[in-house]
Amino acid sequence: MKINSLENLLGDELRDLYSAENQMIKSLPKMAEVAASEDLNATLDHHLKQTRNHARRLEEICNDLNIKPKGRKCIGMQGIIEEGEELATADAEPEPLEAALIGIAQRTEHYEIAAYGTARAHARQLGFMKVADVLGQTLEEEKQADRRLTVLAENKVNVQASMSKIGV
Repeated sequence: MKINSLENLLGDELRDLYSAENQMIKSLPKMAEVAASEDLNATLDHHLKQTRNHARRLEEICNDLNIKPKGRKCIGMQGIIEEGEELATADAEPEPLEAALIGIAQRTEHYEIAAYGTARAHARQLGFMKVADVLGQTLEEEKQADRRLTVLAENKVNVQASMSKIGV
């Protein structure tokens, strides 16, 4: 793909985000299936609902900008998800596995936070204020999801993982 303008770059970023969100829509139920705790399951389920909404918003943004949202594979998200799938099939005790799942979930959030922040900045620069506002709303939801995962990890999951039997 040739990128010859900031507007063209924004379109590419939106397609990348759309791919990332759709990969997450497929991945989150698999992560929830592996998670043992109700708290992590509830957190992942809540984020799945938000992720579906994020993909819908991206479709609306792309429609408004006359951009086809499909056609780009988000390789960054694919790699993070593949790491998560590898962990999910590892021979692991439930408590450290939960901590690992949160780590993977947070990696996806951090990727999305960076991508949404960049796309929002580009939309603002181009004067697409409505688009920037919608991207900003999603950015805040991604940050909230990351904070929820941090609280869950620090107050419960990591504590339980540190108390599980130590393997050699």
